[in-house]
Amino acid sequence: MSEQTDAATALQGIARIEATAKGRSGWYNAYLWVFAAWQLIVVPAVLLWQGPTGTVVSTLANALVVMGLSVFATRQPVVPHGFGGRHLKVIGVWTVVYLSVLAAGLTVFRDSVAFAAVAALACAAPAAVTAWREARAV
Repeated sequence: MSEQTDAATALQGIARIEATAKGRSGWYNAYLWVFAAWQLIVVPAVLLWQGPTGTVVSTLANALVVMGLSVFATRQPVVPHGFGGRHLKVIGVWTVVYLSVLAAGLTVFRDSVAFAAVAALACAAPAAVTAWREARAV
């Protein structure tokens, strides 16, 4: 009987740890939504506000947001299972999309507000889709 009690107690402890970890791993979803929302601001700024001032302001603003998100991420006590691979995939897809829209927007679709809007949505999509999937998985 003592072995069964010990086993039940151990399982209850594991369940508590798992519940705490799941509750504290929701930060990544917030991180992704902030990153996606930021794309809706920074991409049109980069594509439409050209020249030295636009470049400096958008680059500095982007650096501040990315640094802030990075500090936020490193201070979290719990990392979701499979976080590294998932995050690298999101950032990899975003990088390809971002560089593609910048190349097209700064050459072919120069000063196109419609293209900037679509480009912003395209750049926000990898993070938003992942955040949506994360929310559904919980």
